[in-house]
Amino acid sequence: MGSRRGAAAERRRTKPAVIGSVAAVVVAGAGFGAYAMYGGGAGDDDGARTRSAAAAEKVKSGPLTAAEVTSTAQRFLTAWQQGDVAGAAAATDDAEAAKALLTGYAKDARIKDAAFTAGTPAGEKVPFSVKATVAYDEKTAPLAYDSALTVVRRAGDGEPRVDWHAAVVHPDLRDGDRLVTGKAGDPPVKALDRNGGEITATAYPSLGTVLDGLRDKYGKKAGGTPGVELRVVRAKAADGDGKGPKEAKGSGAGDVADKTLLELSKGTPGTLKTTLDPALQAAAEHQVDGKKGASVVLLRASTGEILAVANGGHGFNTAFLGSLAPGSTMKVVTASMLLEKDLASVNEKHPCPKYFSYGGWKFQNDDEFEIKDGTFKASFARSCNTAFISQAPELKDDDLTRQAEQVFGLSMNNWSVGVPTFDGRVPVQSKAQMAASLIGQGGVRMNPLNMASVSATVKSGSFHQPYLVAPSVDGRTLATASRTMSAATLGALRELMSYTAAYGTAAEAMAGVGGDVGAKTGSAEVDGQEQPNGWFTAYRGDVAAAGVVQQGGHGGDTAGPIVAALLKAAG
Repeated sequence: MGSRRGAAAERRRTKPAVIGSVAAVVVAGAGFGAYAMYGGGAGDDDGARTRSAAAAEKVKSGPLTAAEVTSTAQRFLTAWQQGDVAGAAAATDDAEAAKALLTGYAKDARIKDAAFTAGTPAGEKVPFSVKATVAYDEKTAPLAYDSALTVVRRAGDGEPRVDWHAAVVHPDLRDGDRLVTGKAGDPPVKALDRNGGEITATAYPSLGTVLDGLRDKYGKKAGGTPGVELRVVRAKAADGDGKGPKEAKGSGAGDVADKTLLELSKGTPGTLKTTLDPALQAAAEHQVDGKKGASVVLLRASTGEILAVANGGHGFNTAFLGSLAPGSTMKVVTASMLLEKDLASVNEKHPCPKYFSYGGWKFQNDDEFEIKDGTFKASFARSCNTAFISQAPELKDDDLTRQAEQVFGLSMNNWSVGVPTFDGRVPVQSKAQMAASLIGQGGVRMNPLNMASVSATVKSGSFHQPYLVAPSVDGRTLATASRTMSAATLGALRELMSYTAAYGTAAEAMAGVGGDVGAKTGSAEVDGQEQPNGWFTAYRGDVAAAGVVQQGGHGGDTAGPIVAALLKAAG
């Protein structure tokens, strides 16, 4: 017993991470209980109960108690602070993954002398702050950040454990990511707008993720030299899943650039010119400011140059990487297909009943409206769902997919914008899902960049792949579409969008936007949301734009004013 008392004394001399005086008592009790249960003695050999019966009695269930939450958090944070990686990992529900990342915290990230201070638990969630030092050779820098952990019951025995995710270690980590300190793999980049002015995340908060992407793509090509930094190294998805790491193969919604968290020494940046317009970028930032679910993209229709991109929430570039059902804005693509196939004509009568059933689903219009003896123009302008769904029996399963790819350059995962993007998804579907895709639901997924490009294609007459960095900078090849719409189809589609901007669901938002204009509204239902996502896509002259406000409701009321304001600003 002497050696055990010595070990216990040593443990008492080591300062634990503090959650609170009550928690400290709980942890001490838990530690003693664990020793009494597993530490040996006559009770282990009495044979009075079988091991399986004893194990069954230990299974815990029901809501976690406050004591279980605080003691589990205390155990994890204390072990981590003391450098006991195995002990900290054992306090989680995925010891193997936790051990790997926590080992890398000291070994790869070079983080030492970490101290953890827990805040007040909120249910099963325990926030905590971290203060540490990052050291690389002779260079050191202080590190401070906030994180949080959640306690859950472990599957199988019900024991309370930390629900393991990489974000516990640092909030910028996603599962599979790593923290690494060393010479930066990519030198810093000094990004310039189209006028030669420097672009910074301080001036344009929405561009933080864009700047990360530019560095990831062009850091080694722009002529800079790397510094020493602590950075998040992203896990790369495997090629062929639509989320591949190589932009030449397309960048999926899950592909996010590495991120610098702390600079120990600055590198020398190279310069890189972009297509962004400083005045329009500032206007876009203003339009989404305070609107967390809002994202917008503005581009030049005739070239594909991206003039502005902004997101109300700055942690993820929804405008480029979002994968959301576009709702009725997709009817622009669908209408072009119906016009080409002579399944619709602008001024001819077209059915818009209250309901239409297809593939076992019953579809309806917003508020169950109908248009009796109306034209296709009226149905498009009012965004009649059944006018499009009613044509599903006349279509092949791959018709919409082929239209999106061949005319609008979408869903081929081959855009080369200069930073990671999600290039739209229009999968081949059948029956009810195929019908739903005609109105931008089902498996169809887009983002504001994709839908701005749709309006740009209508305005310019052909697809021009959007880009943020000119292809002449690195000699890359831009994506192309295999064909264009006929002059008759293009003219009809422009007439539909122009009429909608003047007299349809887009009229209120587009009021005061003069010149050659066209627009389409949309709202997309999302499971679990009380309000649909509001969408709006439009063009004015040689400028096209699209935006989304997640959980915003009708696109004309929410995303519409954002897009319209930018079209006005573009002159």
